[in-house]
Amino acid sequence: MHRRIIVPSALAASLLLAIPASAADFTAGAPGIGDSYYPASGNGGYDVSHYDLRLTYQPATDLLEGTATILATTRQNLSRFNLDLGLKVSEVRVNGRVAKFATSGDHELEVTPAVPLEKNKSVSVVVRYAGKPSELKIGGWSAWHRTPDGGVAAQEPDSAVWWFPSNDHPLDKATFDVSIAVPDGTQAISNGVLQSQSSRLGWTRYNWRSNKPQATYLATLAVGRFDITTDRTANGLPVLNAYSKDLGDNDGAARASIERTTEVAEWLESVYGPYPFNSLGGYVPNVTSGYALETQTRPFYSPRQFANGANVSVVVHELAHQWYGDSVSVADWKDIWVNEGFARYSQWLWSEKEGEGTAQELADYVYQTRAADDPFWTVKPGDPGPDDQFHIAVYDRGALALQALRNEIGDEDFFAVLKGWPQKFAYGNARVSDFVKYAERVSGKPLAELFDTWLYQPVKPSAPAAAEAGLAAAPSAAARGAAPGKTASARTAPGATPAKPVQPKSWKKIAATNTIHEHDAH
Repeated sequence: MHRRIIVPSALAASLLLAIPASAADFTAGAPGIGDSYYPASGNGGYDVSHYDLRLTYQPATDLLEGTATILATTRQNLSRFNLDLGLKVSEVRVNGRVAKFATSGDHELEVTPAVPLEKNKSVSVVVRYAGKPSELKIGGWSAWHRTPDGGVAAQEPDSAVWWFPSNDHPLDKATFDVSIAVPDGTQAISNGVLQSQSSRLGWTRYNWRSNKPQATYLATLAVGRFDITTDRTANGLPVLNAYSKDLGDNDGAARASIERTTEVAEWLESVYGPYPFNSLGGYVPNVTSGYALETQTRPFYSPRQFANGANVSVVVHELAHQWYGDSVSVADWKDIWVNEGFARYSQWLWSEKEGEGTAQELADYVYQTRAADDPFWTVKPGDPGPDDQFHIAVYDRGALALQALRNEIGDEDFFAVLKGWPQKFAYGNARVSDFVKYAERVSGKPLAELFDTWLYQPVKPSAPAAAEAGLAAAPSAAARGAAPGKTASARTAPGATPAKPVQPKSWKKIAATNTIHEHDAH
């Protein structure tokens, strides 16, 4: 028999392996994820992979009751962690055990598990909560819309805290199951595919699934009485559109716009590549707001978007976001241009396709009609600041930057960039700098100076800079007659008096969507 002799150093090492980490090794997760504009948004210390929301909502009283199960992975040794929620919590469990909790600030739920959580471990969190979302105001504003027959959650950059606990920042995307019971005769709309519905004792439960990573602000909930249309795309994806039954005079125009969702999505696939999600559609609830929002798979449209008739341009904008903003999301809210500049340029490309003005003509018109002393030029689309995050310059000047890029690298490389970018960063996050590097790699050209001029300088680019970008003088009659999809090249001769800018036919429809993200009292 051989006896194993353990030397002191080996014994010490084995004992160290058996001793659990001390309390000093566990720290609280950060109360914010580190965003430049919204330091209180999101939380540190963990990543969420899935939200399972089981809800009951009573439209008559606006009472929402919920049990949220959150699946996550720890990214540090956690003694405590935060969730974002504004409603009242009654119980929290972590890995099945009752946890202590407290609230702080406007929406911080501080959770202390019974046992500290080790790094890189799976964790489940169950939160029971209830409240009336319409009574919750943060900074004087709300993401919850009361309607005559229900309620709607839709807002940017925050909406989740009004209806479910989360790590509320686009950096932490997750899949979703949303199950909601509402009184019979009332419908509940959410993201993704309706898996099933059933009725019992006067209540109907709807079970929705969004099976691709989704930012929390892109999760939506709409309860009310809707007229619902369904279809399938040529590729078999389910299409579901919903219209409040009391849209009044806006009803026809809303339907004439939203019912073209499949057509628009198929065209966008030719520009940006395969549609990235498991369903598509849109919904128009009877809300008093005026904006629209790219809620994933099912954009939200306010009725006022159709007050002057059908406007397919707004559908183009919100569906373009499914690639630019939803599949590829901002890493930081200062990178908003990677959402809005591309959605606006998509409207310009649609105009080009429809023969109502090329992207070049629209770019020329924006450049020519904005005087050098217009405050428009002081906003930097590449980093506009939180107060100007949805300024029109982020849209129009942001689209100008893309036309300047198109003129610099040519159509072949430009459209390769537009299609390749959402494939490279699919279901993830990216920054403006990532796009610049990607465009340089595809085109083989240095582009930092071009993007600095059009995205970061708080002045109107000079005439020479504009000329170099193909955006100088007003287009000649010959250029204005260029075929749709072709970049107009003829220009007023040097030294000649520029012609009065000619407004492209699509301009008014596009301009009618300028309120698209002017969110209520935000």
